[in-house]
Amino acid sequence: MKFSFQKYQATGNDFVIVDNRDAKYSFSVDQIKKICDRKFGVGADGIMLIEKHPSLDFNLVYYNADGSASLCGNGSRAAVRVASSLGLVNGKAKFNAYDGLHEADLLQNGNVRLKMNDVKEVKKLDKNFFINTGSPHFVQFVNEVKIFPVFEEGKKIRHSENFKPKGTNANFIELLGNNSIFVRTYERGVEDETLSCGTGVTAAALASSFHQYSSPVTVKTLGGELSVEFNLRHDGSFTDIFLIGPAKMVFEGVLEL
Repeated sequence: MKFSFQKYQATGNDFVIVDNRDAKYSFSVDQIKKICDRKFGVGADGIMLIEKHPSLDFNLVYYNADGSASLCGNGSRAAVRVASSLGLVNGKAKFNAYDGLHEADLLQNGNVRLKMNDVKEVKKLDKNFFINTGSPHFVQFVNEVKIFPVFEEGKKIRHSENFKPKGTNANFIELLGNNSIFVRTYERGVEDETLSCGTGVTAAALASSFHQYSSPVTVKTLGGELSVEFNLRHDGSFTDIFLIGPAKMVFEGVLEL
């Protein structure tokens, strides 16, 4: 099987994106793993299929590098850029993803402003937090995050008894002051640290509000900088959540499986 694709990166989170509006392609878990393999495939943190939707601009199907389905915030921003290049959207987008309806704006500076779904509950775990922003995220505040053992500690948390059977993503945050934070994430489904994680960045920014940070929060990652806007309600829930940042095409090609 041969198929055309575009390779995108969004603050270092990288994706293989396929135009599947004709419903021509369906990939097995083994095929997804091969496509995302950095030695034997294209190499990516995940693969996305842009498909037709009966009432919205498009339907987005996302798979992690291990073949599991989930929401991907950075991937969704990249998908909006691709959908724009395909003529499916013009400045504004409405699409369906793993956790339901999303809206997005293509900003004049090239960034994508993605509306995330409301977060109704934040679980406090001692000094840490568990927040589902479309994907489950454990959030821990640390000092000197740049030298923190993210892979080792993240892997332990991801497979912890507390989060079985599906596990969780693990985020480690350093408060930098001036309403900015630095986040590193161990991603479930990739089973490694990624340069950035959109849903993780969002969870981290929301958690920082419990340290007197306010919207918008500037979020630095190993792959670049994003911004998160939100409204913290009196009951501890969050509405009007937006993930804002760049997404750029790296290259396009044809792969034979």
